[in-house]
Amino acid sequence: MVQGVPYYRLSAFYLFYFASIGIFVPYWSVYLQSLDFTPVQIGELFAIPLATKIYAPYLWGWLADRYGKHLEIIRWTALAALVAFGFVISSRSFFALALTLSIYSFFWHAALPQFEAVTLNHLGDQRARYSRIRLWGSVGFIVAVTGLGYWLEHRGIGIVPLVLLVTLGGIWLSSLLIPPVVESGHPQQHLSAMRQLRQPAVWGFLLACFLMQASHGPYYTFLSIYLKDHGYSSTAIGQLWALGVVAEIGVFLVMHDWLVKVGAVRLFQLSIVITAVRWVLLAEFVDSLPILLLTQTLHAASYGLFHASAIELVNQFFPGRLQGRGQALYASLSFGLGNAAGSLAAGHLWTASSPGMTYLAAAITCMLGYLVTLPALSRRAREV
Repeated sequence: MVQGVPYYRLSAFYLFYFASIGIFVPYWSVYLQSLDFTPVQIGELFAIPLATKIYAPYLWGWLADRYGKHLEIIRWTALAALVAFGFVISSRSFFALALTLSIYSFFWHAALPQFEAVTLNHLGDQRARYSRIRLWGSVGFIVAVTGLGYWLEHRGIGIVPLVLLVTLGGIWLSSLLIPPVVESGHPQQHLSAMRQLRQPAVWGFLLACFLMQASHGPYYTFLSIYLKDHGYSSTAIGQLWALGVVAEIGVFLVMHDWLVKVGAVRLFQLSIVITAVRWVLLAEFVDSLPILLLTQTLHAASYGLFHASAIELVNQFFPGRLQGRGQALYASLSFGLGNAAGSLAAGHLWTASSPGMTYLAAAITCMLGYLVTLPALSRRAREV
């Protein structure tokens, strides 16, 4: 527990938020497949919530930083996302789903970047302990992905949207429990976001984030389908997703020590290299359960190591009143533009070539991200 911080209330939000991701990411593509959409259409529909993440987080972040209303924006947009998703449930055609997903995700993407800023403000000078709170998001993901995987063995895939709606309700309700926090001043309060972006280390970091998350396109969009096509059951698929997040929790438990001893830049670079190895193994050895288990444990680096080190770097690059926009830029360019581009490319590569070639292309994309960090972040690594 982090002393002097509303640990359980902050943790509850992460629990529900990532439980919703534990439903959406592994099973949404399978749900779309059950509606007889093609791989290209699945890639396009999956990319819509990612595409809205390109611009929505920064818009909400600008509003939150300008008016100092991070918590209020989280609450109202969480409620709007809950209402909008009710229409997603009743949509069946491609265009109806595309429209409703666009509206829903526009509001849904407001919450997390601003909540990261709220959490860091609550932590103050204890921000290295962020991972101790964030790990409850991983717990929520595990409960959702394993529980729903087991449920799908006995019920149809059509239950997915309804369960997702329940978790969205949990996000909104938990946001109401978070106490406000006074945002302290910062000695570099006068800095502008554009001035920070002109620094080579900042734009190099954000470009590496984009490439890293673009490499996740075939993983997030098609892993469940990939495993299903190779004979894995819904329960096994859910357990494999959960294994990755269990490994992620292990990283979050020790990350505060690693940040101090190793440094955020070096951990960030290491996460990218390990992820590239992971995609190669997934491309070549999907039928080998021991190696598949290994690839899922490497999620500890692909997400846990990457995200925790990236959050620390964002906090360093965008201090004070720039926090909301900094977190939004990180979310927009990596999990938004990066995931959207990766998802679209994966949908076309999956059809034009093969799943194995798609994951090999992801590994190459990942290594391009690592190469970007060498000139951009090497000087900063020597300074810390």
